[in-house]
Amino acid sequence: MRPARTLLKVIRFFRRPKVFDTTLVIVLSLPPVLAAPVLLYLGTIADLAGGAVYLAGMACLLARRGRPVLVAALVVAIDAAGLTTGLTRSVNVPTAIALYSVGRYTSGRTTVIISAAAYAVYAAVLEWSGPGAGAWLGAVFLVGVPVGIGQIVRLRAELAERGRREAADDAVRTERRRIARELHDVVAHHITVINALVGGARATLPPEQEVTRNALESAEQTARQAMSEMRHLLDVLRADGKEEPDAATGVGADRLPELIKEAGSAGLPARLSVTGEPVALPAAVDHAVYRIVQEALTNTRKHALSARAEVLLTYASAAVEVEVIDDGLARDPDVIGGMKGSGTPGFGLGGMAERVALCGGQLSTGPRPEGGFRVHARLPLEQP
Repeated sequence: MRPARTLLKVIRFFRRPKVFDTTLVIVLSLPPVLAAPVLLYLGTIADLAGGAVYLAGMACLLARRGRPVLVAALVVAIDAAGLTTGLTRSVNVPTAIALYSVGRYTSGRTTVIISAAAYAVYAAVLEWSGPGAGAWLGAVFLVGVPVGIGQIVRLRAELAERGRREAADDAVRTERRRIARELHDVVAHHITVINALVGGARATLPPEQEVTRNALESAEQTARQAMSEMRHLLDVLRADGKEEPDAATGVGADRLPELIKEAGSAGLPARLSVTGEPVALPAAVDHAVYRIVQEALTNTRKHALSARAEVLLTYASAAVEVEVIDDGLARDPDVIGGMKGSGTPGFGLGGMAERVALCGGQLSTGPRPEGGFRVHARLPLEQP
């Protein structure tokens, strides 16, 4: 397992843009550099000059992501100069990479203008230095193919990113509906109890206490109206698109051992540690603790390789703290623990933050220095 983890770390390192571009330039520059002593010994100065033109174009590629237009202009100019002077006999590899970068990292009018300019340059150069008859057709393929491939890759990446954003938004909306249902169950329970107590008190009042009776009757009617409006709002939420059958009852801190066991059955070794004296938690906090652990373990299973998870539940006098940590490697270097490397929330963390905020708590998430990911939430037992 250790060699696999080392290999994944190496792959993640070389997938960094600057590292990848530097490695690409070094690897593609090795042939002319290694051949230079031989060419110098043989006295083929023209080939040495052609290699220098090639290396000049390769050096420009170090900035191809940040300045694709400038890099394409420099590489095309260097390549055109080599072709017209006879130092190079064909279009160099840097030209194809630079034109691909134009299609990959620019869009719209910029891509069209740069492609048209590159086509005009190569059509003229091929007309001047080549056979001339098919110069325009050769320039079309020379420019159109790498730019077209870059555009296809860019569009696919944009569609994938849009899909991730839509999925994240849908997950947050679904989580909000779920939270609303659970809060309905919590509040409905307490309102029902209040309504019953008020009704019982009103029924036991002596006949002469009419003012108190009217006040209690008014409170009872208000409680009934609140229950009716909450049920109406819940019906609206349940009618809002696709929902998962998820009842608020039956999920809480006491179900965590079963959740840990389910995670182990699904291939994620997990362990639960409880600190402090367990107390009865408010229903909203109880549900939040379960959902936070559930979502954190789900994210670990989805986004981490070779992971082990540990769930720490701490009961304090005024709050309960839940922490989920893992030691896995991210499957995708841009997604760590359900979050994109740029800081964009992942699918489940947005709903998790909504749930913690509704309980008046604090949530912190992020990668661990020693590797893996950490989710920590502190939920007060009473709202201030």
